[in-house]
Amino acid sequence: MAAPFIRRGISAFDMLSAEGLEIIEANAETILEEIGIEFRGDAEVLAIWKDAGADVDGERVRLPKGMARQLVSTAPRRFTQLARNPARDIGIGADAVVFAPVYGPPFVHDLDNGRRYGTIEDFRNFVRLAYVSPWLHHSGGTLCEPVDIGINVRHLDMTHAHIRYSDKPFMGSVTSRANAEDSIALARIALGGRFEEGPALISLINANSPLVFDATMLGALKAHARAGQACIISPFILAGAMSPVTPAAVLAQALAEALAGMALSQLLRPGAPVVFGAFVSSISMQSGAPTFGTPESSMMIMAAAQLARRLGVPFRSGGSFTSAKLPDSQSGQESAMSLLSTMMAGVNFVLHAAGWLEGGLVSSYEKFVMDADQLGMMHTFARGIALDANAQGLDALREVGPGGHFLGCAHTLENFKEAFYNSAIADNNAFEQWRDDGGLTAMQRANRLWKEQLAAYEPPPLDEAVEEEMQAFMAKRKTEIMKDAS
Repeated sequence: MAAPFIRRGISAFDMLSAEGLEIIEANAETILEEIGIEFRGDAEVLAIWKDAGADVDGERVRLPKGMARQLVSTAPRRFTQLARNPARDIGIGADAVVFAPVYGPPFVHDLDNGRRYGTIEDFRNFVRLAYVSPWLHHSGGTLCEPVDIGINVRHLDMTHAHIRYSDKPFMGSVTSRANAEDSIALARIALGGRFEEGPALISLINANSPLVFDATMLGALKAHARAGQACIISPFILAGAMSPVTPAAVLAQALAEALAGMALSQLLRPGAPVVFGAFVSSISMQSGAPTFGTPESSMMIMAAAQLARRLGVPFRSGGSFTSAKLPDSQSGQESAMSLLSTMMAGVNFVLHAAGWLEGGLVSSYEKFVMDADQLGMMHTFARGIALDANAQGLDALREVGPGGHFLGCAHTLENFKEAFYNSAIADNNAFEQWRDDGGLTAMQRANRLWKEQLAAYEPPPLDEAVEEEMQAFMAKRKTEIMKDAS
């Protein structure tokens, strides 16, 4: 079994100076104090803020300078998310890096069937592909929307799929407070007594940028935080549409929104694990369409990661982003730019690390395995340069001397198997060999690879009693939900 997560051996890149960070932080405090954040449709949350000393005017909440930062100080700098298999528990924060797959698309795509709405079997297939990949540490959350199941009950089948077809950690439902509580209940069944040892779920709570948290997200936040589960408080900002166009303004707004959400989590349960999230990109000023892999996005990710480190909380951002409609050259270029920037920034939890296509509207089978291959490269990159005696290679230089070659020397023979990353997708053969092997493109090789992986997939063991208890719980909840709907 591969390592359950990456421990960085390289330093993060600092985009901003200390003076620059202080400007962003001061502007975020100004936003919180003068403009405020709206917490819509939740009287309980407004009462919590008022009792804490905030200025509450209708649904608008204004925070005195320093209040949010002081509240967030009770959140852990690093925490462990538990997996059904204890060997797959992951660290989140500090030097830990976790890769999780794509989240949220309504459509799926593969080269055989094209673009279509996702189904529960597609969802299960993506769980399986994430499970078999040694480069993905996490099963993720909404890998695609299974539209063949009713929207009011599908969260049960999705959570069950993560537990049944993988033993890696996974994300909780956030589509309503009740749905969040259902995913917590299923995680409790899956982990048994271990559930009380730490967060078994990490869940995505998006700000409705600019400067709004809606009732759905607040209900999910209350359920997860009060149960001691981890929450990613993540502004979703496409600059020019949901924020001003300038990176400095985006960063101040994102920090203000994240601070407000993380502070609320600590009011709900001091010490609840929380992650500063920042989904920050831009739009085309010509068409209004989202753009990815841009230099502005990379700069904002790096700067936001610095803000998180100064705040003392884990950071979520980045991934393998692209606006491309196919896993082609554009998708490779944009995703590589996004992913390398993510690693340089020092991101701790990388959502959308594999499978993202068409600006997040599509989960792609081919791109999933192509991205996973890139993640393998990032594992090597994150280790940095070894400097032990073997790595220094002086014995090899002494053996070969001037004018020789190293193909047959002892050092090469001892190290060649693991000397360089071996891509599962790239073709490095001569033209004639590539032609004789079918002359396949990278997309076609990826198509073959994901099919081979699914054919070879074997589910991790799961206690029959756990499966029976989950099935009974799901049947009961579906009956209740359908009765309430009627």
